[in-house]
Amino acid sequence: MTSTDPPCPLSPIQNLPLPNPSTFSHLYRPNASNKTVVLGIEGSANKVGVGVLAFDPQTETYQTLSNPRKTYVSPVGCGFLPKETSWHHQAHVVGLVRAALEEAYPDDEKPHRHLSAIAFTLGPGMGGPLRSCAIAARTLALLWKLPLVAVNHCIAHIEMGRVATSAADPVVLYVSGGNTQVIAYSDGRYRIFGETIDIAVGNCLDRFARVVGLSNDPSPGYNIELEARKHTNETPLKFVELPYVVKGMDVSFSGLLTNIEELTKSKNFVKDGQTDNADQFTIADLCYSLQETIFAMLVEITERTMAHCGQTSVLVVGGVGCNKRLQDMLGLMVKDRGGTLCAMDHRYCIDNGAMIAQAGMFGLQYGSDSMCVKGVEGTECRQRFRTDQVEVVWRPKTRRKHA
Repeated sequence: MTSTDPPCPLSPIQNLPLPNPSTFSHLYRPNASNKTVVLGIEGSANKVGVGVLAFDPQTETYQTLSNPRKTYVSPVGCGFLPKETSWHHQAHVVGLVRAALEEAYPDDEKPHRHLSAIAFTLGPGMGGPLRSCAIAARTLALLWKLPLVAVNHCIAHIEMGRVATSAADPVVLYVSGGNTQVIAYSDGRYRIFGETIDIAVGNCLDRFARVVGLSNDPSPGYNIELEARKHTNETPLKFVELPYVVKGMDVSFSGLLTNIEELTKSKNFVKDGQTDNADQFTIADLCYSLQETIFAMLVEITERTMAHCGQTSVLVVGGVGCNKRLQDMLGLMVKDRGGTLCAMDHRYCIDNGAMIAQAGMFGLQYGSDSMCVKGVEGTECRQRFRTDQVEVVWRPKTRRKHA
């Protein structure tokens, strides 16, 4: 069973007025209970998830009915490769669909009859895993005679966050294993104000974890966070200075990664045991220093975007977004500006099927031409699919007034 939350109201996020389902009757129909229910399939990286999300027109609320997922955990010192990850997703996606439907409708022998559509991740992501889940979505759509909704992975993170935290118009910090972007909405699209110019923040953390031999279970980034948490007022860790690379509104992590990898080869690096002198440093010291440095870079460009857009709220999404230290640092910055931080835990920050269902639900309800594909045509996965390439038809086309 997956933990579920109370229904989330539509009104706080200030979308456009919801069209009557009859407007798009050629696209979808509510079920017999007059609810719109979407099953979402996510599999762009090493996690495969299936979520069932329902919209109740009487209360105008969205609710996640189920959201199970499985993670491909590679051996210590290794990353996850497309072929093995694809095999993992293919082995688990059918069982996850069955589990999600059984949890959402436990007393129904034919739970799929409640569905209005199937949503899936079109991109961006790893080719093999994306195609594995897309094939599953196409098959289910044909089998159950349901429409398909193609979803941008980044948009799904944002919309899940907006609904879950009731954030109407925040600056978005999107940080994950494959993406690092600072985003704000303007004139019908999510505009990217700053991003990484080389590797993503999550990729930087993962690769460092492999260098020092930290486990990939449940994730290398989380195990770095655990090491860094050893820093307390009573027992402070040593801060090792690392390259701080902010270029305008963009950030760079590759040089920082090279630098910290070289530090692990130095004579002052103590992999096991305690340090003997002030020049030595441990794995925990490096994990703490790495987090403090890269999170400070992210907070800086996020604050610049807030100032430029005149915004007071920040929404942090993506797998790295559930890091408590990052949330604390963002929270302090936002508090100083008189704003609010909108953050979630691992259930919705980390890749999951419910977020695909949420973005798919919006695309369906507002009749997005680009998302509501015809048959299986238009479902070719796109490994490169930027956030600002999607027309956001469910939000007012307001232009950003720069501060």
